[in-house]
Amino acid sequence: MKKQGLRPMPRPRMMSSAERCTAMNNPNGRKGGAGASQNMRPLYGAGAVTLAVLILTILVLCLPKGARTEFIPPPFDGAAVVGVPSVPAHLDYGEVYREGMAFSAWVCGNVTLDGHDAAVYLTNPDTNHVWMKLRIMDAEGHILGETGLIKPGEYVQSVALSAIPAVGEAVKMKIMTYEPETYYSAGAVTVNTRIGVP
Repeated sequence: MKKQGLRPMPRPRMMSSAERCTAMNNPNGRKGGAGASQNMRPLYGAGAVTLAVLILTILVLCLPKGARTEFIPPPFDGAAVVGVPSVPAHLDYGEVYREGMAFSAWVCGNVTLDGHDAAVYLTNPDTNHVWMKLRIMDAEGHILGETGLIKPGEYVQSVALSAIPAVGEAVKMKIMTYEPETYYSAGAVTVNTRIGVP
């Protein structure tokens, strides 16, 4: 009886790097690895977006408190007076209003200085339904001073300035209004004028 010889097992063939890439991109053995790769691209894109959002959230949470912009309600003006002021005629006191505005205001067109105090006589008429303040700026928009809030039926006579503009120098008076309690903006208007002779 002849002994049957054992056949040697074939040695496994090593795959080339190109074949390994094809096998990874096409695990089911189908041809056309490019198509399989295309099916995975949306997953990569979604992962990148999720990672970007996560990083952005961490950065925002790690910001120091001072770096976050928070609205601080302006204080009420301690010098506010109830009533309507009696204003010298040469200060050109008049109403600021144009069609479409949700409020009106009275203020001096001729702003004069007494030391660091600018006479403005900002008045919030009792017919308004807003809180009001006034900010004085130079021609470049730098803030020189501002009032606190005044309620309808109140006025404030003057604004303390941090710098003294020269007589004849251009200034801007920005009147800003807020809805009561919520502090939502109710509109603003800017009056351009010059520092007058006292």
